[in-house]
Amino acid sequence: MNTAVAKSGLGRDLRLDLFRGLANWAIFLDHIPNNVVAWITMKNYGFSDAADLFVFISGYTVALVYSRTMAAGGFVVAAVGILARAWQLYLALILLFVVYVAAIGYVAQNYGHAYLLDEFNIRRLIADPIEFLKHGLLLEFKPLNLDVLPLYIALMVTFPPFLWLLVRTPGLALAVSFAIYAAARTFDWNLASYPDGEWYFNPFAWQFLFVIGAWISLDGTGLVRRLTASRLVLWSAVLFLLLGLAVTLAARLGFSSAMPALVVDLFLPNDKTNLAPYRILHFLALALIVARLVPRSATALKFAVLRPAIICGERSLEVFCVGIFLSFVGCFLIELVSTSIAFQLFVSLSGIALMTAVAYYRSWINNLRPASTADRLRAV
Repeated sequence: MNTAVAKSGLGRDLRLDLFRGLANWAIFLDHIPNNVVAWITMKNYGFSDAADLFVFISGYTVALVYSRTMAAGGFVVAAVGILARAWQLYLALILLFVVYVAAIGYVAQNYGHAYLLDEFNIRRLIADPIEFLKHGLLLEFKPLNLDVLPLYIALMVTFPPFLWLLVRTPGLALAVSFAIYAAARTFDWNLASYPDGEWYFNPFAWQFLFVIGAWISLDGTGLVRRLTASRLVLWSAVLFLLLGLAVTLAARLGFSSAMPALVVDLFLPNDKTNLAPYRILHFLALALIVARLVPRSATALKFAVLRPAIICGERSLEVFCVGIFLSFVGCFLIELVSTSIAFQLFVSLSGIALMTAVAYYRSWINNLRPASTADRLRAV
């Protein structure tokens, strides 16, 4: 068995909470259309974005937590824990689905913004609620911006066999995951959406980044540490990030026609649905540099200014759900009240403040009762 799973005395890695919290903030900002504040998020400066960060960290933490459960109680106990967590995610998705659709329908009906029914992909649900709700419960129908949680549920439900392999033969687990990824991209594997189309986040492709995160968290060979310390790998990562910056900015600013045809053919349009290889490389390059600049013991992680993001990372599920709902509220407010930059900034900061307030409230409630092992080792 991989000895890395037994290293349980290192304490919580605040970097995971910090960047997961920042990812939740970025997802909220990115989901508000035409929001100038969203220019601060990573999607504008490289091939990967907050979704890649969220999936990678989720894979990392799930493997770290449940490998310890597996070491202590066996595979069955760990698998049951993973599936129980997937069930919690599913219940959260259903609640978010109902509130989200009700809010959009209310605004569309009472404020004369019927176009929102099309923009957020719920007009046909209003026309045929029974059929569409049935497919919503089956994760086949998804309103706009409700794609990440179904992906995460699918990744969690299918993760127990990967955990078993990762603990025993991590290299084989990574190879199997890559084979599924390559086959999905080669043979166009994806899950169908209702009433037409496919999943926006192809789970056959995105599972690879999830498993990469899990594999890195359980690395007992020191390979990741050696790669992180390598100057050659570091400068290769920097050069690739600069390439991603140039290509992405040129595309977003309308200068893609000035780029060489080979570059355009390779990187544009950015294939997010099937998780293009350059997205994975870009994210790993970014993660490597951040790991060098911000070690686990970095004093800056204790700074008060970072505490709100860390708390949001600790309460990631609640914050994510609130952020998705607030992104619709923000979209509506900006269109109804003002499209000025000042008001967009106000809406964006207010939304982040509310997400942070929810995170602090949930942490306060959680601290009122004695912490259980499940509370301390929550994967999300």
